Formats: sequence, structure tokens, C-alpha cells
Amino acid sequence: MRSRAYQNIKGETPTGAVDIPTAVAFLKEHSRASFDETVEIHVHLGIDPNKSEQTVRGTVTLPAGAAKQQKIVVFTSDPVQQKEVLTAGARKAGGEELINAIATSKGLDADITIATPELMPQVAKIAKILGPKGLMPSPKTGTVTPDPVSATRALQAGQMSFKMDKQGNIHASLGKISWDQNKIINNIQAFLEAVRSARPSFAKGEFFRSLTLKSTMSPSIRITRR
Repeated sequence: MRSRAYQNIKGETPTGAVDIPTAVAFLKEHSRASFDETVEIHVHLGIDPNKSEQTVRGTVTLPAGAAKQQKIVVFTSDPVQQKEVLTAGARKAGGEELINAIATSKGLDADITIATPELMPQVAKIAKILGPKGLMPSPKTGTVTPDPVSATRALQAGQMSFKMDKQGNIHASLGKISWDQNKIINNIQAFLEAVRSARPSFAKGEFFRSLTLKSTMSPSIRITRR
């Protein structure tokens, strides 16, 4: 059962869809958690998720940066690149020795991985470890690249990937409740524009079925689709 504080906030939550600034202001004004809550957006798309040609995925660089610092692991056999990606903010970097270590431990603490093209055959050996966690590098998300240094810098600067789930929804964390309101708004608008740009040509009718915004501990607020 939800707490009394949650129920009180829910009672004040707008019943209809509101614009993004109004929704963000409401979340900031009603934040009661003892930690810095994450601002989340949940998008329900008007597509058929069972049709592969209607898959929605893409990347966006959030102008205010990511909600949290990404734990990045880079697979490259180049010692110079290894040193440079660590300087750029990667948590780990290595070649075949790192891949073998992951295969032995059968685990990896990371949010995202990057690999150079020539190492992908070796990375494929640990696909059963990376795949279920959504950690396999992919050319579609720019995480298979001959320039892992630039890719690491871009991710640390706020670049993120998005992909719809099996129900045709996209979920993303776009800021912290303590941030300046305009930074949160700018991230939301940039994210929605990127999703809109990824609309498949086969999709018909209303693309954004519903948009909801919430913080970690708050009720959801419907926001307008424009």
C-alpha cells in the first residue's frame, strides 16, 4: 500500500494532460524523498510492436547531460585507446584478456559497452553474458566503432540510446529532481524530438499514444503530445 504522503500528492496531481513545464514544476514542488529522485518519462507508441519494420530505436544527446554517470566498459586491443578511454571516463578497457576475464567470471558491472570492429568476433564469445543485460555493442547504437574514445566522450556528455520494448513502450531517465527546471525540460524536449524523428515510415495514425512523466517516488503525470 502506498504511503499517506504519496496519496496526498496523488490527490493533487492534475487529472488531465498538462504541458511539460507544468509537469516538471509539479514534480519539483512535490518532491518529498530524502534522496535526489530521478525524473523518468514513459512513452506509449502507436505502432504494432510485433512488426519488425515498426521497431523504434535511436540515440539522442541530452543537452543537460545524463541523469547518472554511465559505467562504460570498452573492448579494444589498442593500448593507446585503452589509456585514452579510461581518461575519457570509461570504467574498464581491455582486449582479449578482458573478454576472457568476463567469460570466466560470467558477469560484468556496466551500463554500456563499446567495442572496436576487429574485436567483435571475440566479444561474440560472451554474447550470452552481455546479451541478457542489454550490453552487447551494436553498430545501430554507435557502440561498435573504430573510435571508442569519441564514443566514450559522447556518452559521458549525455548521449543515450533508446529502444521500444515488446509492448511498444519507451522508458528513459532524463534528469534529477534537484536540477534546474529548464535543464530537465530541455532534456525531455530533446528526447521526444529524437523519438519522433525515429518514427518508422510504416507507422500510421497517432505516434505518441500517451506520454507520462514522474519522479522515482511520485505518481505519474500525463503530458501533452506536442
